Parts: sequence; structure tokens; C-alpha cells
Amino acid sequence: MKVLVIGSGAREHALCRSLSLDPDVTALHCAPGNAGIAEVAELHQVDALDGTAVAALATELGAELVVVGPEAPLVAGVADAVREAGIPVFGPSEEAAQLEGSKAFAKDVMAGAGVPTARSYVCTTPEEAAEALDAFGAPYVVKDDGLAAGKGVVVTGDLEAAKEHAAACERVVIEEFLDGPEVSLFAITDGVTVLPLQPAQDFKRALDGDEGPNTGGMGAYSPLPWAEPKLVEEVLESVLQPTVDEMRRRGTPFSGLLYAGLAITSRGVRVIEFNARFGDPETQVVLARLKSPLAGILLASATGTLAHLEPLRWSAEAAVTVVIASHNYPDTPRTGDTVTGLDEVAAQDAPHAYVLHAGTRFDGDAVVSAGGRVLSVTASGEDLTEARERAYRAVSRIRLDGSQHRTDIAAKAAADASRRS
Repeated sequence: MKVLVIGSGAREHALCRSLSLDPDVTALHCAPGNAGIAEVAELHQVDALDGTAVAALATELGAELVVVGPEAPLVAGVADAVREAGIPVFGPSEEAAQLEGSKAFAKDVMAGAGVPTARSYVCTTPEEAAEALDAFGAPYVVKDDGLAAGKGVVVTGDLEAAKEHAAACERVVIEEFLDGPEVSLFAITDGVTVLPLQPAQDFKRALDGDEGPNTGGMGAYSPLPWAEPKLVEEVLESVLQPTVDEMRRRGTPFSGLLYAGLAITSRGVRVIEFNARFGDPETQVVLARLKSPLAGILLASATGTLAHLEPLRWSAEAAVTVVIASHNYPDTPRTGDTVTGLDEVAAQDAPHAYVLHAGTRFDGDAVVSAGGRVLSVTASGEDLTEARERAYRAVSRIRLDGSQHRTDIAAKAAADASRRS
């Protein structure tokens, strides 16, 4: 099978790495890719937001499956253009991708599907925002209605900061604060059948102890030793399947990856948000644990045959990902700094730990930073403690001037699991 992956982040590197290990994949291409993806796939230059250009590239390559990684191309309708060219594509249509493209749309779908979520108001004026903030009280949760690369949400006890964020957005969703730990659960669907993956937890704040500003994610781990054994089954029945059924009822069937961001509250599971694609950095740990070949799963979603797929196989090992970010991320990150130590990780830490590239590019033969989140170091181990040790050992070998990373990814979960055992 010839596969073309669209995107250039760590999520796409994780997808390409898994696809490169799949014996059914005979040729692997990525556009536009990055310095790390170039090691496992042939790169091509294309505007990822241009559906016509992406469809033309897929046709030229003879692609038998196109995987659209990021949210922006999906919301721009790139998957539709590829489908119109007669090529199977993993990813929702432009209309269905509004589950991520508009938080107000997602709330409307959840209401129609009876999915448990936070109470909310959609606001378009400062007066409406002030009224909603007063109704819910602190902590204030203010979400930009549109795409914001994981940084459109402000959770704060500062009323003025909440109003300022609301005023900077054309339309916002203001909702009640949900207590309890957060969980990310991915599901692959063909619009009818829903196949949940293993849950993960990510770390949104920039600094240790969940301090600092929101980011696109600074690390993740899986499995969740503290989660209820029936969590996945419960979320499938109360959230994922009803949402897919509601989208089909509306005439906008959703196929691809449905990502549910969840809060495990004192009142039960509540949906924080939906995304329409694999999440970063959770994808890195979920795919590290997936033992079933990936290409066939994605193709089954694209061709409406998920119901015939064999049950997924998972590793019993734990996986941890630590993100290395550039200086001044998430504000205005510095780029162009040289990355070294990657060869040392490959020589001394593989196969238990490896590096996935996000914001990187080649400058001659050197790898340099080209974005805010530069690398994801992913490691597996018998348990979270061993996976953490391996991940941070690999992180210590990498040198990037001014870089930053959290030192507490999965630390509490690992400690709690060790005490229970």
C-alpha cells in the first residue's frame, strides 16, 4: 500500500514511524514533513491547506491512502478534495471537522446527542461575555470558538484576564469549570462503527506543577493506572458512539479520528472538547503501545469497513513522551538553533526510547529548530517509572540552546502506581 501523510509535526512523525513498520506499506510519503520524518518517508513540498494541490500530489504518487494529520487542513476541506479524486482518505470532511473548528458547533452536537459536557454560553460581545463570566464565577473558562493551535483556552481566577481573552476573540464559548483529572481518548470511526483506542493523559501547562501558560502540550503518558477499568467502555457508550450517530443523523457523517478531551469530575465523565484528528503529544504514547498494524486500521476507516476489523492488540508496557520546546515557547519561540545529541539517543537508548521531530528543519547537514515544540522524546518500559527514566535519560543527551522541558511528566501517576503495587 502506498501511503501519503499530510503534516509536519511530531504527530505526523509518530504516524509515519508506525506506518514505516507496517509490512503492508510498500511506499511512504509525507508532505511537507520535517527533518525527522525524512528518515522514514520521502518528503514532498505542498501547501497542506490547498486541497487541490494535495489531491494532485496524491494522484501523482499513486497513493492508495492519504492521512491528513493536522486540524487546519481538515477544517479547510483538504480531505474532501482527496475523496473527490477517488483516493481513500483518513480524516473527516470540512463540515464534519467543525466538531473541532467551532466549539459552539461541538456544543450543539453534544446537546443533540445527549453527551455530558460543561454548561456553557456562546458570546459575541463584551457584555455577553461579562454576563456569562458572572453567571459561572471563578475559575473562569474562556475558549476561542475557532482553531487556535491548542492555545485558545484560558482558565484563570483573574476576571480581568478572562475578559481580556474574550475581547480578543471574535466569538467565545464561556463555560463552567470542570473539576477532576483530564483524560484524552481517541477513537477511530468510519461514520458508523467506533473503535476506541487506549486512553492517555497530557500536560498542557508550560511549567512543572501545572504552572505557566497553556501550550499545545508538553508531554503525555499511557496507560492510566488510576483510571477505572470500565472508563473506555463508558465513554464509548455515553460520548463517542452517540456523537458519531448524531453527526450521521445530521447528514454530516464523521469518519477519521474523533478525539474526546474528558474531565473525570465528581459528577461523572464530562466532555471538555472534541478534536477531529490525532492529538499531540498523546499520539506519541498511544501509537507506541499499539501492536496492530496501523495502515489497515486507517484504511478501514477511510473505506467504511471498520466493523470487519479484528480487535486491536496493545502492548502491556507503559509509554511516556517528554516535549522539548524552544526558548520563549509558547509566546514568540526562538528558531534557528542547532539541535545535537540525536545520534547519541539512537545509539544508546534505542529501541526503548526514540526522538520524534516537530518543529525542525535541515540547515545543510545540521538539524535546527523551526518552531515552538521542537522534539518529542518517547520511551516505553515495564511500567511508568521505567518509561520515565528512559525518556528523561534520552532527553538529557539532547542539546538545544535555551530549550525547556517539564521534569514532572507522569511523575505523580508513576509514584502512585508504585505505592499501590
